[in-house]
Amino acid sequence: MDSKQVRQTFFDFFKSKNHKIVPSAPMVVKNDPTLMFTNAGMNQFKDIFLGHSKPSHSRIADSQKCLRVSGKHNDLDEVGHDTYHHTMFEMLGNWSFGDYFKKEAIAWAWELLAGVYNIKKENLYITVFGGDEADGLEKDMEAYNFWKEFVPEERILFGSKKDNFWEMGESGPCGPCSEIHVDIRDEADKKKVAGCDLVNQDHPEVIEIWNLVFIEFNRKADGVLEPLPSKHVDTGMGFERLTMVLQDKKSNYDTDIFQGIIKEMENISGMRYGANLEADIAMRVIADHLRAVAFAIADGQLPSNVKAGYVIRRILRRAVRYGYTFLGMQEPFINELVPALVEKMGDHFPEIKSQQELIRKVIAEEEQSFLKTLSLGIKKFEQYLKSNPEKKTIDGDFAFELFDTYGFPIDLTQLLAREKSLDVEMDGFMKGLEAQKSRSRKAAEKESGDWIVVKEGVDKTEFIGYDNIEAEVEIVKYRIVTEKKKEFYQLVFDVTPFYAESGGQVGDRGYIAFGEEKIFIEDTQKENDLIIHIAKKLPSSIDAKFKAVVDGEKQKLTTNNHSATHLMNAALKQVLGSHIEQKGSLVDDKHLRFDFSHFSKLTDKEIEKIEKIVNEKIRENILLDEKRDVLMDEALDMGATALFGEKYGDKVRVITFDKGFSVELCGGTHVPATGQIGQFKIVSESAIAAGVRRIEAITAGRAEQYVDEHIAVVRELKGVLKNPKDIAKSVQALIEQNNQLQKQIAAMNSEKALQLKDTLIDRAENINGINFIAQKVDLEPNSIRDLAFKLNKEVENMFLVLGAVNNGKVTLTVMLSENLVKEKGLNAGTVIRDLAREIGGGGGGQPHFATAGGKNPSGLEKAFARAKEMI
Repeated sequence: MDSKQVRQTFFDFFKSKNHKIVPSAPMVVKNDPTLMFTNAGMNQFKDIFLGHSKPSHSRIADSQKCLRVSGKHNDLDEVGHDTYHHTMFEMLGNWSFGDYFKKEAIAWAWELLAGVYNIKKENLYITVFGGDEADGLEKDMEAYNFWKEFVPEERILFGSKKDNFWEMGESGPCGPCSEIHVDIRDEADKKKVAGCDLVNQDHPEVIEIWNLVFIEFNRKADGVLEPLPSKHVDTGMGFERLTMVLQDKKSNYDTDIFQGIIKEMENISGMRYGANLEADIAMRVIADHLRAVAFAIADGQLPSNVKAGYVIRRILRRAVRYGYTFLGMQEPFINELVPALVEKMGDHFPEIKSQQELIRKVIAEEEQSFLKTLSLGIKKFEQYLKSNPEKKTIDGDFAFELFDTYGFPIDLTQLLAREKSLDVEMDGFMKGLEAQKSRSRKAAEKESGDWIVVKEGVDKTEFIGYDNIEAEVEIVKYRIVTEKKKEFYQLVFDVTPFYAESGGQVGDRGYIAFGEEKIFIEDTQKENDLIIHIAKKLPSSIDAKFKAVVDGEKQKLTTNNHSATHLMNAALKQVLGSHIEQKGSLVDDKHLRFDFSHFSKLTDKEIEKIEKIVNEKIRENILLDEKRDVLMDEALDMGATALFGEKYGDKVRVITFDKGFSVELCGGTHVPATGQIGQFKIVSESAIAAGVRRIEAITAGRAEQYVDEHIAVVRELKGVLKNPKDIAKSVQALIEQNNQLQKQIAAMNSEKALQLKDTLIDRAENINGINFIAQKVDLEPNSIRDLAFKLNKEVENMFLVLGAVNNGKVTLTVMLSENLVKEKGLNAGTVIRDLAREIGGGGGGQPHFATAGGKNPSGLEKAFARAKEMI
């Protein structure tokens, strides 16, 4: 059974059990401040478990793409070194929301594994929750008794809270779980040690493949467990591990999921998988990391230096480093593996197939950049060794500097050190790393209290902000949040006119009022589907009916920019082609920012065309055509495009401006007619990654102000140039004239320096065998540098100090003959730092040449005298 059949069989089985098969949610999480990436199959259903929303179906199954590289769920260090851990993996799962519970979940899991997939029953072991005294929980005998119907008791094991009690986090829904483990060892090994003795012992061939979680409690912030009103089932089965078992392999990487990528790696590197342990580990790491990076890019997360982007960059750089060190790959090559990945997974995940070229180009650019970093790091390492020839140990501070400043991996530093028979002082490195982590933890510290319910019976906040910016609201619940030692409140209303930040549009601000009291709403955010209003204090009457008022002017300007973004997106496709796809956006009251897929810089003509199209649509004053609660299939038939990386419900909102021109799925606020936007102006266009461009633009009054300011500059320029007919031609003529004059000045300075050279040679003073020259010169810095190097070629044993004053700034230049550096131990950098004190400044440079700047011209003579004292 190939991997595609394994996945489809799972879907078919649960479809027969009346489950709705749903697509995977994006791997990159956008509306949950507690997560950067989906790390478990249940993440997309979190709101249902928390009681913030109701399920559209009581039974669901899917295959969720997950990423585990940080926090509690972090498998990064094991990846490649063992045969079954991954960063990105598929989680096959089935869910029951208040429907069936332990009996059905256990029976169906056994039926699928033993009856449909035909895994040998004697190879399967079961664990159930063994109870926990601290939480006052008994053994899960209910699950145990259900398992007894299918499995002999000697293969049912009680597990600890660590292994058999699942929790969403420090607080929230939780419950006991049953794990299903499989023993894939050879018969001879099974006779030596019973499989039950190896369950949960990290044996590579006795592994967990399915976890059945029975969610029946809610853990409060104080640690107390309370029963949930409805019981749920949440199961997760590792697709890669299941495929390994069904294909009778001992490693996930030997399955058809990975072998296509590994074979392509063999072709590129010339190395054979299975011939060398270190190379094998490298190939496994690269095959795994390629998947993680490709799916993240497809979901809209580009590598960067912050948050989720940093994680993706780190994963990719880890893959590059393994290829560089163990496969000898010193040129970009991981991007060449993308077609093999698409071949295997593109049918089920069309996002990687449609964006294959973008994924390849982004990876190629990142590879090229990091290979340069590796080269720079190696040079820094070699310079360190030259400067510290007697050292037998690399300083931990230096190793951390390589890691922190240059992105140079510590294990590569250790490898380079071993090649020179040196050690790395790891205590110093770990001290620096821990200090860095501590700073990061402090920056991210956030503590949330339990929700305090004020009004019962409200399941979900009704958003009425499309039609109203004022409303009567009641507080349903609230909680205190502490972040960076500041305390604020999160409020949830029964209804709200406040738009919560999502889809690139910032959240609304405003206030709620009761009587004379006003409580300002600083921001409105979404936590999954929960609309949260942020305030610095609580109202004195928490159970009152409040008047909620949105800052109308701010929202109007934000709305202008959001609708303009839609018009611009359509114009981009019209001017540049249908390949244009949104990769990110930001819309606030000041400007709009739009990232999109395109492989070349926009020309001035293309920008002019885009602006012209958008402004024409604004002048046409096109009425908004808004359709709410449209079935997804109907929306797609209307011409709307679903963005990869976005999570959509069964019903969506469709925004149309001029049918056939701009039709988009969108939950943001929009103008009633395009004329309200007023004016549109692009202010910048740039690249942010390979194949991804960014446009920033402004609208309405800001666009008008921008144009007026530029017209004023042109008017002023015309006056300065005596009102020429062609301003550009006049400016160009002025620039050319200036260039000619600069060349003449440079030639005069060069001639002056040449004449000065002979004078300085004549004035050289021999002191203890050193030709000492110290002189104030009337030259600009470049000419002084040229003069110093010319003198160095003609004067032996030279100790040169030149001073100058240009535009009130003092400069000092020191040049030493090479033999003075090598034989006398002199260093121009050390000398210049000493002399710079006399002119009230500082400087530095190389051993033979250094410069300094200062503010005290009267100190030049003292600097010359100090230099003379040195020799």
